[in-house]
Amino acid sequence: MAGRGLTHIGASGEARMVDVSAKPIVARMARARGRIVLARETLALIASDRIAKGNVLATARVAGIMAGKSCSGLIPLCHPLCVDRLDVSLELEDDGIAIEAVAAIASKTGVEMEALTAVSAAALTIWDMCKAVDHAMRIEGIVLLEKTKGEAPS
Repeated sequence: MAGRGLTHIGASGEARMVDVSAKPIVARMARARGRIVLARETLALIASDRIAKGNVLATARVAGIMAGKSCSGLIPLCHPLCVDRLDVSLELEDDGIAIEAVAAIASKTGVEMEALTAVSAAALTIWDMCKAVDHAMRIEGIVLLEKTKGEAPS
């Protein structure tokens, strides 16, 4: 990335959407991860499906998928993409929940924002559903783990 300018900044410093019209359509995938730290008591309530707002893991999974599919409506300058695959997995750990999202597409532009947005929305949904019982929650470590660009579809 060193030596490259910011692609979303025009010559006069204005924000702009990147022109991808000349780029070829290729298979692309992105994988993101994050986690939310929760009290053991909160994790026990989630595991036994006793959070008052409902099934936390199922709701967070759906929220992540919905957010990833709606990324261009949430993040200015993101291209609207028809995501072909968006998987969100949540795993209970000793001190929190690990969240991972995998997004895939055949497109002219990457799908990393969709994966990152899916992880973020899933974490925020867990926060919202558990805020009445856990005041020390912490969302951390949302990162892009992998980004690939393959061949053009045949």
